[in-house]
Amino acid sequence: MPASLVAALSLILFFIGYRYYSKYLAEKIYQLNPDFMTPAHEFNDGRDYVPANKFVLLGHHFTSIAGAAPIVGPAIAVYWGWVPAMLWVVFGTIFAAGVHDFGTMVLSVRHKGQSVGMLADKLVGRRGRLLFLFIILILVLMVNAVFAWVISNLFISFPATVISIFIQIPLAIWIGFRAYKKSGSMLIPSVIVLVVMYFTAIIASYVPVLQIDLVSYFGGEEAISLMGLSGVELAFLTWIIVLMVYVYFASTLPVWMLLQPRDLINAYQLILGLVILYLGLFVISPEITAPPTNTDVGDVSWFPLLFITIACGAISGFHGLVSSGTTAKQLDKETDARFVGYLGAIGEGSLALITIVAIVTYFNTTGEFLENYHSFEAAGANGLNIFVEGAAYLATGLLIPLEAAQTIIAVIVISFAATTLDTSVRLMRYILNELGEEYKVKPLTKLHTSTLIAVGASAALVLLPEGPRGLGSGGYLLWPLFGTSNQLLAGISLLLITIWLKRLGRPIIYTLVPMIFVLFMTLWAMVEQVIFDWSGLGESDFNLLLFSFGAIILGFSIWIILEAYTLFRKKSSE
Repeated sequence: MPASLVAALSLILFFIGYRYYSKYLAEKIYQLNPDFMTPAHEFNDGRDYVPANKFVLLGHHFTSIAGAAPIVGPAIAVYWGWVPAMLWVVFGTIFAAGVHDFGTMVLSVRHKGQSVGMLADKLVGRRGRLLFLFIILILVLMVNAVFAWVISNLFISFPATVISIFIQIPLAIWIGFRAYKKSGSMLIPSVIVLVVMYFTAIIASYVPVLQIDLVSYFGGEEAISLMGLSGVELAFLTWIIVLMVYVYFASTLPVWMLLQPRDLINAYQLILGLVILYLGLFVISPEITAPPTNTDVGDVSWFPLLFITIACGAISGFHGLVSSGTTAKQLDKETDARFVGYLGAIGEGSLALITIVAIVTYFNTTGEFLENYHSFEAAGANGLNIFVEGAAYLATGLLIPLEAAQTIIAVIVISFAATTLDTSVRLMRYILNELGEEYKVKPLTKLHTSTLIAVGASAALVLLPEGPRGLGSGGYLLWPLFGTSNQLLAGISLLLITIWLKRLGRPIIYTLVPMIFVLFMTLWAMVEQVIFDWSGLGESDFNLLLFSFGAIILGFSIWIILEAYTLFRKKSSE
């Protein structure tokens, strides 16, 4: 079957979802008011609460949610076949992700820019709020560890990307000062920076001296160097340290200085990357060689794990944290929430869609696909690199050289992951601040103290756990728990939106149905993982890291749901 036909039909459904369904949600369900004073204007502090142009804000929001997850998840999930993966991406985006991302943003704007964790106090009580905050804290900690792990590995695999990624930082700061201190436009400077980044990346692809290859600097993969670490492990440790120093400063600077301009640049990257890949797809029009379904497998069942493996790209709880944690604080007009929230989810779905297409058309035969995807573990180990190679092949349809295309695709993926990483660290700082205020722990309310704790805990989580990947196994080990925790958070956020709509006397069916579906699938998957996979009671060995985190999150989540149900019944009977 031609992949271009499948992609075209999916994009048409995305367009219909935004044009009609999101409009209905905006007018009839969320009832947006263009005259409502948003928190960005009410609490404008020049750091976190800053009104932003909706196109700039879409850039920040889009790139914050479009990290490596909408690539990694679908790249693994095609193990069960491209049809179930694509159906979940398309319909999950339209009826779950768009509703969730849009709704959490409106909910936060209507409550002074508070995060969904803080809003739980008003909707399910003080105890429910504290439980929810702890779940979010654990989730963002895992996000920090996982994405730091992903970026470090990509730097090692694609050393030609490094200079291009780091040259973006000072140029983005220059754009930030130019726009907010001198009222200059961001558009042309952002395009110039993008050209500089890609030119640097392409040149570095062909000039080895411009490739920051730490593994070779440390003597190669097999060399044993400092502290008994191999060349790869020492390179990984170095990149983690560099990343942690970077995110410390990135998450404490005012949003206008680095976050907004850099995210706008990355939004252009994402748009340009999607345009190149989709145009390349329609020019080449490759056949899908992967099997439509491969659900009769012996190692890992597709149901319910497909809906957990593809989190970002269908629905993701982390999106709700971004929507309510940073985006809602920068919304200029309430009516911009539809453009930023729902369209951002559509963009995320489009990225997940092209990921699936790039992988299922990359192999020459079905047998070759099955050879590379012979197990769920193999899918997890190879998926990201196969996407980079498959996407580069699509880009050659526009006469872009394959090697240069691989570097550019890697630059795009790393840029998204880095954006998500420092946004997540900023969110973790917010949560620590909120917990510090709640429990009267004054140091936690301080900017630099809370950021240091966030950065230190993230570095420890990715570096310290022992596992099959040696140093840095933490990020690899946490990926299965990241998916379930992420979806659980999405379900609870939909629960909060549903309670809010019910109290306002508005229809709740549009949030209730995706809430029930997501919570059912996620609780089922998490119970299986915690009790049978990580506890040691099943065939797998006991895993202290995953069992501890998983049991805490599962227990807290069930507690919150029971609190909400009790409160809901009490309110209904009054």
